Amino acid sequence: MPKSVLSSQFIIKNALLASRLAKKVGNRLSIHGMNLSEYLLLDALDGTDQKALSRIELAELLGMSASGITRMVAPMEKLGWIEKEANPRDARQSLVKLSQVGQKLYNDAQVTFSETADALSEDLTPEQLAKMIDAYAEIH
Repeated sequence: MPKSVLSSQFIIKNALLASRLAKKVGNRLSIHGMNLSEYLLLDALDGTDQKALSRIELAELLGMSASGITRMVAPMEKLGWIEKEANPRDARQSLVKLSQVGQKLYNDAQVTFSETADALSEDLTPEQLAKMIDAYAEIH
């Protein structure tokens, strides 16, 4: 089979799998009052030393636009999950910071996320998972 056909099939299968996984994980995360995108944003913040990132950095990490991050952050801020940390010199450089409430929520949701990930990948060995992770790292 030609590489272009294989590449196309890979993208299609990957997109469909991502959609199914996002739906299943999102359904489980809903017990915490969040969706998968919100969880991924909290996870990105938790993964930094200061528990904070700029909107541009979040957009890049999550594969979204900066305006999409702004729309997602507003309700999360109202719920107290995150805080804005303004840069007095440049408003464009303000940070999105994980709040104490958000940290607790993330910690609770992380347990659900891990259990769900384990259940969804139970038929794969650790070696298979590692190979898949390595293969995804090669895709630009």
